Amino acid sequence: MPVRARLVDVAARAAVSTATASLVLRGRAGPSAAARERVQAAAAELGYRPDRAASVLARHRSRLLGVVLDVTNPFQAELAANLDTEAASRDLDIVLAPVTSRRDEAAAAETLVDFRCEALVLIGPELSGARIAVLATAVPTVVIGRAGTGGALGVHVDDAAGVGAAVRHLLALGHERIGYVDGPRGVIATTRRRGYLQAMRRGGFAGAALVLPGGNTEEAGLVAGRSLVQQPPDERPTAVVAFNDRCAIGIRESVLRAGLRLPDELSIVGYDDSPPARMATVDLTSVSQDPTALAAAAVASAWSLLEGGPAPRDVVVAPRLVTRGSTAPPRPGQSEALPLS
Repeated sequence: MPVRARLVDVAARAAVSTATASLVLRGRAGPSAAARERVQAAAAELGYRPDRAASVLARHRSRLLGVVLDVTNPFQAELAANLDTEAASRDLDIVLAPVTSRRDEAAAAETLVDFRCEALVLIGPELSGARIAVLATAVPTVVIGRAGTGGALGVHVDDAAGVGAAVRHLLALGHERIGYVDGPRGVIATTRRRGYLQAMRRGGFAGAALVLPGGNTEEAGLVAGRSLVQQPPDERPTAVVAFNDRCAIGIRESVLRAGLRLPDELSIVGYDDSPPARMATVDLTSVSQDPTALAAAAVASAWSLLEGGPAPRDVVVAPRLVTRGSTAPPRPGQSEALPLS
């Protein structure tokens, strides 16, 4: 097995001190152009890679930002890429810990703590406030998608306002029977459901509100879509808002399989404005959470906690409805709400 090249080996090959070699390899100012060229050439020839573990011990800082996410969620994957860009601007690296069938959120977070991450970012966590509070006592923690709790900072979109914008858009198109396909149990789903019910009440259609069981995956959307198409045409919603884009895409698939035309017979609005929603073949109207702004705020909050700056507060990002081809006015005679009970 080949011996791993060390910093001292690079320095010897380049005929410079280890301090100079270290400065060059870390991109710091000081060494001359000639020294830089020799060190970089030596590192390439020797296949040198920095020993992060040794660096952590030497500096007592890992400069690692741990991120817990669901890698099957396109929006969370896009957000992780934005987090990496923001972290790099502060000389931080991110370490991803995916939530899988084998490892839940708590286990993923513990893995990152064991890896000596200096701070954690939890994307769309379903953990209880108490569990998040325990994490926050061990390491600075930022949650994306919900308000902060128990010492953890929150960075999130005003979800109630986002769903409200979706409902108002559908009301403006002439829909009255507007359903909502719910998410999994948790704070985020509760807030979005409340936004739907508030918007229906403010629009004067509280009696027509219909909340259907759903979830945060395409499979959950497929089930919800099947229940929708089984309802009599004169009773089922003419439009639905889904908990997220994945659920909306599952609903869309079920409705198309049943032979209904979209959006002529059913308008659909998702949430996240994820990459699949933007595809021409899906063309999904969706609520954008602005992943660039969320990532910038999350990294800035984590940095403030790490550097002992002024006590940061939760950051709330304004949502934005992106209209596409999945929503349209209802067909004539299709829009009337059911009689109020």
